[in-house]
Amino acid sequence: YILDHSTSDYARLVASNSLTELISKHWNNFTISQRIDVRNYILSYLANHGPKLADFVTVSLIKLVCRITKLGWFDDPTHRELADDVTKFLQATVDHCILGLKILNQLVDELNIPTSGRTLTQHRKTSVSFRDVCLFRVFQLGLTTLKQLQTRAITADPRQEAVLGEQALALAVRCLNFDFIGTNPDESTEDVGTIQAPSSWRPVLQDPSTLEMLFYFYKNTEPPRSSKAMEAVILLCSCRRSLFPTDKDRAEFLGRLMGGIRELLSNQTGLQHQDNYHQFCRLLGRLKSNYQLSELVKTEGYLEWLELASSFTVQSIRNWQYSTNSIHYLLALWGRLVAAVPYVRPDTGAQGHTPALEKEVVTVVKAYIESMLSSVETVLLSDGALDDPLEDEGSLKEQLDRLPVICRFQYEQVANIILAKFDPLLSQYREAMQHLAATSTNSAPADVQQRTAILEGQLTWLTYIVGTIVGGHSWSSAHMGDGEETIDASLSRRALQLAQGVDYRLSSTNGTGRSNPKLELALLYYFQHFRRVYMFMWEQISGNSAGSMSIGGTVVSVVGMVSKLDSAPSTKQKVYQRMFEHLGMGDHTTVANLIVTKVGNNLKYWAEENDIIGKTLELLLDMAGGYSSSKLLLTLDTVRFLARHHTEDHFPFLAVPANARHRTTFHATLARLLLSPGGEEKLGLTFDQFCTPICTTLTQLGALSAADLRNEAARRPLAGIFRDLRGISISLHNRKTYCMLFDILHPKHLPLFSRVADVWHDQPEVIISLLRFMQEFCHNKANRVNFDQSSPNGILLFRATSDVVCAYGRRLISNTQKDSNEGEHDIYKRRYKGLALALNVLNSALGGNYVCFGVFALYNDPSLDNALDVALQLVLGIPIDHVLAYPKVSKVYFAFIEILFRNHIATVLAMETNVFMQLLSGIHEGLQWSDATLSSQCANTIDHLATFYFDNMGKDKVAMHNLNKHLAAQPNLFSSLTATVFNLLLFGAPQNHWAVMRPMLSLVLASEASFTVYKEHLLSTQTPENQAQLSDAFNKLLNEVSRNLESANRDRFTQKLTAFRVAARSFLTL
Repeated sequence: YILDHSTSDYARLVASNSLTELISKHWNNFTISQRIDVRNYILSYLANHGPKLADFVTVSLIKLVCRITKLGWFDDPTHRELADDVTKFLQATVDHCILGLKILNQLVDELNIPTSGRTLTQHRKTSVSFRDVCLFRVFQLGLTTLKQLQTRAITADPRQEAVLGEQALALAVRCLNFDFIGTNPDESTEDVGTIQAPSSWRPVLQDPSTLEMLFYFYKNTEPPRSSKAMEAVILLCSCRRSLFPTDKDRAEFLGRLMGGIRELLSNQTGLQHQDNYHQFCRLLGRLKSNYQLSELVKTEGYLEWLELASSFTVQSIRNWQYSTNSIHYLLALWGRLVAAVPYVRPDTGAQGHTPALEKEVVTVVKAYIESMLSSVETVLLSDGALDDPLEDEGSLKEQLDRLPVICRFQYEQVANIILAKFDPLLSQYREAMQHLAATSTNSAPADVQQRTAILEGQLTWLTYIVGTIVGGHSWSSAHMGDGEETIDASLSRRALQLAQGVDYRLSSTNGTGRSNPKLELALLYYFQHFRRVYMFMWEQISGNSAGSMSIGGTVVSVVGMVSKLDSAPSTKQKVYQRMFEHLGMGDHTTVANLIVTKVGNNLKYWAEENDIIGKTLELLLDMAGGYSSSKLLLTLDTVRFLARHHTEDHFPFLAVPANARHRTTFHATLARLLLSPGGEEKLGLTFDQFCTPICTTLTQLGALSAADLRNEAARRPLAGIFRDLRGISISLHNRKTYCMLFDILHPKHLPLFSRVADVWHDQPEVIISLLRFMQEFCHNKANRVNFDQSSPNGILLFRATSDVVCAYGRRLISNTQKDSNEGEHDIYKRRYKGLALALNVLNSALGGNYVCFGVFALYNDPSLDNALDVALQLVLGIPIDHVLAYPKVSKVYFAFIEILFRNHIATVLAMETNVFMQLLSGIHEGLQWSDATLSSQCANTIDHLATFYFDNMGKDKVAMHNLNKHLAAQPNLFSSLTATVFNLLLFGAPQNHWAVMRPMLSLVLASEASFTVYKEHLLSTQTPENQAQLSDAFNKLLNEVSRNLESANRDRFTQKLTAFRVAARSFLTL
């Protein structure tokens, strides 16, 4: 009605969208004839009013038609004739033709993308049928329209022609992109994969005119049409191999494709447009992944193509400012060509193709290196007008990842190019540094500053390139032993000398002579790659030399046995030793020391640079994490220095507030090294000595009165200490190390924590770092919190935890009024962040299995009751809409309630009825939430309650009397839960089904009456024939299910529920 009478486009849009929603959700409620009527009405409406409607209304109406077609595909043949109905549009006016193409575009999309709420099987069944009946016809319609446009058979003005071309090309691309065999290709990846087109498409896809027509559109139109045409060519070149009956056909097809590409390359057609250019680079990248090099070599004009592709690549790289995002496709093409060389016999195909490829690859690499070095100056002189490619991390990484394969193909030549650039730059840089001596670069004259900046930028590029190439060294037997490690060594020598120079200047000028931060980051990148390739064989090599130890003057050979087995060093060890001999900078211990000294100096002098500190600590953590490299680290003096002096006086970065989270990483790394096997004796330091600076600070803070503790001077030390402690706790992985830290903190320092929670409750910086530490400390990972049977430590730990949570919680409760007066603004930071963490700490302690909670009531110790009481008040004080609005809060909130119902149900049942009901209504809300983890926590909570009721029915227990009292006040509690759970199963979102099945059996058994009520209510809403089917489904569900809650019985019931859901959903109407 609205569609017929309203003149407002928005009213029409709302009407059309509502119809779509209605039909998708309540499909079973429409009869077959009603469905067809709606469809025909909309089609005729589009035919009569379509061209005059606003775009967004047309789109919405088209979506409606396609949705009906999809849902009703098997109901009635009419739905399957949509393509024929649309043909009438294509034969009418030009505007109708455009509409028709839009309908087909949407139709292909609708049938290719699964609709929510339908199973994948239903979706595939429909889309396969569509593929067989309709899709080819649709594809042909698109191509015919293109053909008519090409031959000017359609008369239209240029605007209409543009839209027609765009729609028809989009249709061709969509049809080729159709998910033919149900693999649901991932849309986020850029590569197309193979197109599994059916054999019936062969004549069209193989027909030379199809490819020619797409190339014609590419040459003669503007983007977005030309880039769409190029996309269609990419898809066409990705068709499966088996589509072509013989290899000859496939070779002919490839020949035509290469011919087209050669022509485009030599005329540079259309490549001035960014879109076209990007799609064309993708085409070149796809070419090799879909055709083998042996096939490419055989095509006519391969060498000419190679030359053109190479000059195109060189030209693109030279104009890098326009093509940063496309370069890596081109590098990928060369990488793939190079990788395939060993698999092609030199005598196949075109004469001398391997030398030709070698020549072109060197040209490409040389151009890449030169243009990246010259980019530094260009960017500097543009004064911020151009983006620096070094700052675009994404595309920098993409390009660097592609380089090793290409560069190692002609490694010696490439290395000579790099060295020829590196050496002069290095010596110029040294001279510049000697001139600057102890002054910082920024205080130098402007021309010196600029020259230094260019030098540093170029060295940054070379360091990145050397890093990625050295990192590409392969230890597989095929590539070893051909002398590559000597080239690695000569490249590495330059990078390490540069690092030494930069480091020497940094430390000798006490941090004023800093280089460019980007250069520092490049050096760290190089160290990471060097570490990966050349730092894993330390103990195998050094073991042979350090294998004898003297005891009281007599030398006992420990290696006697080993050396017989291991006398000749393996190829790997030879390569490894050759590498360090060639490096000429000492053995691996010296080199490692150089790297770690650099790490130490970075931490000392780059305190303000968050990026550098982060990457440096990441390198240190990775080295400490490696089996061999961590042993190597323990022998170095620098590491000993770090472990002994991990304080702000020596490492100012610890004092910078922005680096707060790096403190945690730093201490986690050091603690990991110290606690690794033999760590304490190698570093000459015990764990207690390592913790001494922390304990000293804690003792000083503990001696302060409450007023002094709240003083501003105590803020930073407090936040810092908790972060350090958290870092150390992260590295405690077993019972022995955990007890070491526990003994240091208890009994002297634990009481301080609750005092801090009390006085600093309103300052997130301090309280959050305290709670995060407590959360890590209470977390029983790998069962590390495991004290002796006679030890009271578990209970003492819970007491301390309870004190912190209570001190902070009581403050929060007393400030509830104040917080709500200050309004919604920032309430998460002010209140909920800390509250969620405090609950998390309590959850860890309650669920950690290291406390026997019965003891507390037995000896009248109030800490458990206090903690539960405070936590319940906090939980009940949060409005349920706030809980669901903040994901972190809701996660902890429902986890806490679940633990309560699981382990402390007596406490819950002893509450007032209205409080108990408030908790349950929260659970009721959470159960219907879309997040599967939340709803499963809520379902488990309901299961605990129903199971408790079923197991204790008729028993004389206090808890049971309390529960009966609540049920008397709220008699329909179980029936409302049963109804919700069943409705979710039958009509809810699919991700929650597994979650809600858990409590069903216990609910049915706890209250059979409420199940019967629900069943009768559902039956009464259905038509007579549905009623019979439904009651049959219910009977099958309850068949063979016993009246107990054993796990085997539960599993049987769950399987039946799945079958029940599938059966009922096929005919239920709402």
